Amino acid sequence: MTMTQGDPRLVGLEVYRVGGAVRDSRLGWPVYDNDWVVVGATPADMRARGFKPVGRDFPVFLHPETHEEYALARTERKQGHGYTGFAVYANPQVTLEEDLARRDLTINAMAEDRAGHLVDPYGGAHDLESRLLRHVSPAFVEDPLRVLRTARFLARYQSLGFAIAEETRALMCQLAEGGELTHLVAERVWAETEKALGEPHPEAYFRALSDCGALAILMPELACNGGRLEAALARLHRLPEEDGPWVRWRWARLCEHLGDDERLRLGERLRLPRAYAELAHQTALTRRLWLSARAGELDGARVQAWLDGIDAWRRSERVTPLISLVSLEAPSLATDLALAWRLAAQVMPRTLLGEGFKGKALGAELSRRRREAIDAALNDSDAR
Repeated sequence: MTMTQGDPRLVGLEVYRVGGAVRDSRLGWPVYDNDWVVVGATPADMRARGFKPVGRDFPVFLHPETHEEYALARTERKQGHGYTGFAVYANPQVTLEEDLARRDLTINAMAEDRAGHLVDPYGGAHDLESRLLRHVSPAFVEDPLRVLRTARFLARYQSLGFAIAEETRALMCQLAEGGELTHLVAERVWAETEKALGEPHPEAYFRALSDCGALAILMPELACNGGRLEAALARLHRLPEEDGPWVRWRWARLCEHLGDDERLRLGERLRLPRAYAELAHQTALTRRLWLSARAGELDGARVQAWLDGIDAWRRSERVTPLISLVSLEAPSLATDLALAWRLAAQVMPRTLLGEGFKGKALGAELSRRRREAIDAALNDSDAR
């Protein structure tokens, strides 16, 4: 805990550490940020102590030295659809218990006072020990985003033995069936999904969404076939040996079996960042190449089309990790592709320019010689 009894800015304030920092410190999980709730204070009190206001919808302040967030205790009341349809009430009369009651899960509704003593009005410590993700109150159904958050916490803590409480799973199903999930904006759905992809067990996130019916609403392309989904989830931990963007690789592996139209629809629905969409496209092309090889249909034309499709000639850094991906399923094919790429990449446009080729003739000769190099590599493989 970074707060000290001697911080003069906090003298006279009733301050509690809340939420994830309390939960994770008691789980032995890394704590990266502290969030604080201040009870009995006004915005004017906070500004007078040098705190910087940052909240637009409710009073949140940054400590001028530690830059940690201090929020005034508040309650929320549902007024519309989605996760933004709430009226916020912040007042010095709001108690800590009332502030904690608006949170999603009991394990997120604990607080610690300045001496480190636990305040746990909703049984969060018991649920931590029982390894349960359980809602704080029936108000859980007022915020559809909680379906995704609960699934994401399962993806984080499943290895510790956590499960979603049956009564909470029932509320997740209720939210899916009631149409509230359709009011979530694409950016928020993707933000939770991207976080889940970075958790230790992202497959638990998608399974939880599938089990309650949310996946069919939010990502129907993934949910349309249970067998295909399970096969895709099994691939999430089979990634190329690369120090690069492994979260993007997980998304790409999840989607590689989808057809082009399905993948594009899914990307548009989630407003997928371009880097994710591009890698998913390259991975899908690579999967098709591997499937053609498995069917005995691999030839130089297909390999050249694959290299063209991933824009290998301009983005050569894409080739090695994709070949590494192939090696997970077909090591001998990966060896052949590496040789084909090495030989084809030696065919340089400047060499042909020096021979007098230009314009369309240059492009045609460049393609012909690259194909010739690829065929030579594949023939060499056949000879072995």
